[in-house]
Amino acid sequence: MLSNVRILLVSTTHPGNIGGVARAMKNMGLTDLGLVAPKIYPSEDANARAAGADDILRDAQVFDSLDEALADRQMIIGASARLRTVAWPQLDPKQCADKIIANSNVKTAILFGRERTGLTNDELERCHFLLHIPCNPEFKSLNVAAAVQVVAYELYQAANSAANPPTIEDSDGERANGEELESFHGHLLQTLFDIGFLHERKSSPTLIRRLRRIFNRSGLEKTDIHILRGILNAVQKHIRPSMTGLNHRSAQLSEFVECGDSPPPFVPCGDESPHSMFALDSGLNDDQDYLNGPTLPPEQDS
Repeated sequence: MLSNVRILLVSTTHPGNIGGVARAMKNMGLTDLGLVAPKIYPSEDANARAAGADDILRDAQVFDSLDEALADRQMIIGASARLRTVAWPQLDPKQCADKIIANSNVKTAILFGRERTGLTNDELERCHFLLHIPCNPEFKSLNVAAAVQVVAYELYQAANSAANPPTIEDSDGERANGEELESFHGHLLQTLFDIGFLHERKSSPTLIRRLRRIFNRSGLEKTDIHILRGILNAVQKHIRPSMTGLNHRSAQLSEFVECGDSPPPFVPCGDESPHSMFALDSGLNDDQDYLNGPTLPPEQDS
């Protein structure tokens, strides 16, 4: 029941924390550990802290990037030490566990960030849900292994109390994975520029973020993606004979995102790109509508 749950540690600094996470996972029946660009791994410190969970460390998958780690994941949950002002779907550990067990045939990733700063805003924007562990508001310094232990415990309890084999809620098809979702978002963005809904002087990051949130919240299936992309293809085909005035926009986007039968995942560009006017801003707050606006302060250990 927990075999589709991947605990994903992003850019972990201290290898001892990786070992502590492996120990917490094995205590609660979790086996799939993923490591995104760990600073030091493998390590004797990790083995020592694992205290017998060496098999979890041995089988851990190491990924060079978050895109690679999430490529086959259909539901993504990101742990955040702070509640966000944006209306992003948020779960506490029990709600998180209940949702995962109710969708146990969905490939899920639970992301835990860096020891000092947690997950970045860009990384959190990849998530369908944010996971927040309530704790003392005057001292929120929760070690990453301890955070994983809390979540793993709730998962173990929820799995044990499940009376019947669960199914995907309100669904009869296979969920779209991270790669398919990113490709769809890129196709959608290109089409919105093609039809003039978005343009260089008015491409609000907040609007783009809200569109992404709408589709993330709906739990798109593979069939849904095919239907939506078919609609986008039909729109593009319909407007191509009269796209003379839109060629300038399409040319500017040609390096940013390509559309076709198999477009690449949508990846926001940074300031170094000549197309950075189209990039999402780094903040999750709705009042941060400008690319060079303020960013959120670093997170506590989560």
